[in-house]
Amino acid sequence: QERMPQTPPFAAMLDSRGYIRSLYQSKEDSCGGLYYHENNLLSGSLEALIQHLVPTVDYYPDRTYIFTFLLSSRLFMHPYELMAKVCQLCIEQQKLSEPGLDKNRIRKIAPKILQLLTEWTETFPYDFRDERMMRNLKELAQRITSGDELYRKNVQQLLQNLIRKLTTVSQYEEVLAKISATSTDRLTVLKTKPQSIQRDIITVCNDPYALAQQLTHIELERLNYIGPEEFVQAFVQKDPLDNDKSCYGDRKKTRNLEAYVEWFNRLSYLVATEICMPVKKKHRARVIEYFVDVARECFNIGNFNSLMAIISGMNMSPVSRLKKTWAKVKTAKFDILEHQMDPSSNFYNYRTALRGAAQRSLTAHSSREKIVIPFFSLLIKDIYFLNEGCANRLPNGHINFEKFWELAKQISEFMMWKQVECPFERDRKILQYLLTVPVFSDDALYLASYESESPENQVEKDRWKTLRFVSEVTRV
Repeated sequence: QERMPQTPPFAAMLDSRGYIRSLYQSKEDSCGGLYYHENNLLSGSLEALIQHLVPTVDYYPDRTYIFTFLLSSRLFMHPYELMAKVCQLCIEQQKLSEPGLDKNRIRKIAPKILQLLTEWTETFPYDFRDERMMRNLKELAQRITSGDELYRKNVQQLLQNLIRKLTTVSQYEEVLAKISATSTDRLTVLKTKPQSIQRDIITVCNDPYALAQQLTHIELERLNYIGPEEFVQAFVQKDPLDNDKSCYGDRKKTRNLEAYVEWFNRLSYLVATEICMPVKKKHRARVIEYFVDVARECFNIGNFNSLMAIISGMNMSPVSRLKKTWAKVKTAKFDILEHQMDPSSNFYNYRTALRGAAQRSLTAHSSREKIVIPFFSLLIKDIYFLNEGCANRLPNGHINFEKFWELAKQISEFMMWKQVECPFERDRKILQYLLTVPVFSDDALYLASYESESPENQVEKDRWKTLRFVSEVTRV
């Protein structure tokens, strides 16, 4: 056990642009194919980078390198191909396929290979939903454990942890499927129901602070299931050096990332629905003020994603056109929040607030202070532009590793944030409402908005006429 290589905790990763070569130098990394500048690894051939990942008796790759390479390698080859290559190199280098294997030799290398497999299965467990990955993992594990009880136990533990993670994510995906089946997500005309039997958000939860806390529960749970690789797999395209084949023959594995983006959209539409639904103007104004308080509490918690979804819902045209309603609202608090999330200067105000929350999180003494839930669409956009802005390969065919250090740096920060435990108590009734209550479609929102405050110009009148006609037809 003492021989297991020690790697820095996840939070300490990627502070600098890359890791320092001299600290980790070995015979392997001077074998050519890797290019350094001022001790930072900048580029390398795919073969050399794979070789750099494989431990030997006197070398173990730095954890930041392992994370960065496992994250970015999928742009060039499928994870199962990488795993097959790693297994092959381990077997060849350590002569693991020879009969009468030297026990001492195995004891020197086994902990290091085991550690690499542990890091891979813990950080990128979804790679192992592929049967071929599992097969290679088990085969390599079997070779290094032969005849040694301690390593056998370690491997068993590794496989149990992995299977537990994969079972949990499958259950989560089943729950998501049930939720979207329950909420017939686009309801045409809820307005035809008598007002008395409609539940609204304030009836279910009249405390904006409690609602902000339950929103934070949903956010943290959904964040937790997003694998770091999903950010990269969203951008997987063709690798020009790979016979014009896509490096991912099968479908992109970005299901949990997409589910999270859908949640943001649902929350925006839920906010707009709740505002447009009440018949009376003073009720609508009350709902707006209620959501402003919820948004403000989200900001205080560090839940920027729910905050932005609420602001988006309030800025939708069917809501923003309700001038008589807004006239009854004290808008000072809303103006402050809008200023905070103002998109100008590339979201400068929000980015400043996010940095503050990230700083607070690093020195936090309680789970509550640790919470950082970024405005997710902007995070994806930043990663997208980073990916688009630099080539994956340099003119000499080398992989542009400098770009991937930067990518890994952004994603490793997200990895820290998604691991935070939610400190608030769950309220099943509120969560159920937020996740399953039907919300209006765009057309239904406009119809409800025009019925609350009549159309003001010809374009709106024509649209109202069309919507009413469609609504009558569908009702029949």
